[in-house]
Amino acid sequence: MYNKDVDETHDCLVIFNRMNVLKVTKDKAMKTLLGKSVVPSGLVELSKYFRLYGPINFQNHLEDGLQVAVSTNFKYGSIITYGKDASELDRNIKDAILTSFEIPSAYLKEAGIIRVGESKDSYAIA
Repeated sequence: MYNKDVDETHDCLVIFNRMNVLKVTKDKAMKTLLGKSVVPSGLVELSKYFRLYGPINFQNHLEDGLQVAVSTNFKYGSIITYGKDASELDRNIKDAILTSFEIPSAYLKEAGIIRVGESKDSYAIA
């Protein structure tokens, strides 16, 4: 039996994955070109944000077979992302936080974003 919603979800995931590969490749190329002496100004803003406001909390729910995470206390709006499993969702949340501060994903290690809290549903910098 044909399910149009499943087919559209699959098409969106394929497009998202292609865009993600292009984004990561571009981010790594920019990091290589700029070298270690230059870092995005967003890293400073990210650090200030977490110092002032603390961790960013997320609520997760299932939607169309995907795990969806929505921030509950981000001061500049909402961060919404999804993943097929917990591992992908974790990577996508970290990438979405970086994107919110206009930081290329190649700087994830430098940003030091980690899961915190008793239920591990919050993210902060190490």
